[in-house]
Amino acid sequence: MDQTLEWFTARMEESGITLSPLQLEQFGTYFRLLVEWNEKMNLTGITERDAVYEKHFYDSASLSFFVDMDKVKRLADIGSGAGFPSIPLKICFPHLKVTIVDSLNKRIQFLNFLVEQLGVEDVDCVHGRAEDIAKLPEHRDGYDLVTARAVARLNVLNEFCLPFVRKNGLFAAMKGSQSEEEVREAAFSLRELRAKIKAQHQLQLPNEQSERHIVIIEKLDATPRKYPRKAGTPLKQPLIG
Repeated sequence: MDQTLEWFTARMEESGITLSPLQLEQFGTYFRLLVEWNEKMNLTGITERDAVYEKHFYDSASLSFFVDMDKVKRLADIGSGAGFPSIPLKICFPHLKVTIVDSLNKRIQFLNFLVEQLGVEDVDCVHGRAEDIAKLPEHRDGYDLVTARAVARLNVLNEFCLPFVRKNGLFAAMKGSQSEEEVREAAFSLRELRAKIKAQHQLQLPNEQSERHIVIIEKLDATPRKYPRKAGTPLKQPLIG
């Protein structure tokens, strides 16, 4: 086993995730395909192997350090890009039924090919804007856990993601930097979308030591019919009281 796999396996094990040879092989396939497809389309600015394992794979799996994945059946990943965090979580926790929503069809093509090559089941890749997909009955108020690993501010992410969460389910916003101001600014959107902050977690990536923040939000009731507003509006006019 090479150095990258050695530290990755050890760090995952420290956090309670023991990876089988098949799972390590799936991560290897994921890395290879990510780099191959990245030459044709912009999936990630990170292609060096050690960095992909740390900043994409480990970072994605870190959500499971704070949320009990055994209690999650249905997971939706909004604006997933190249499949983060949902595909690493699916590799680690094969029981998950995953829905990925992304507005760029090229990325959906990559994800469909990736899922096929990984040999995983119960992954549905949906092409569309989150605001439109959240209005469909099969997705609305239906997921145990919804994730977004995104740069948008929390009040915007809440409107994109909370309509997918079932009552008493969770939304996890995974962010690089996080400010108290941003959390305060999200208070109005949380009230409007019938949710509250349950916990905030901070961790450092093991090698690079860069900070990561995860905000866990609990959905208290079904989403009011008027949300989400039409596609494009949440970004242009964020919910601010």
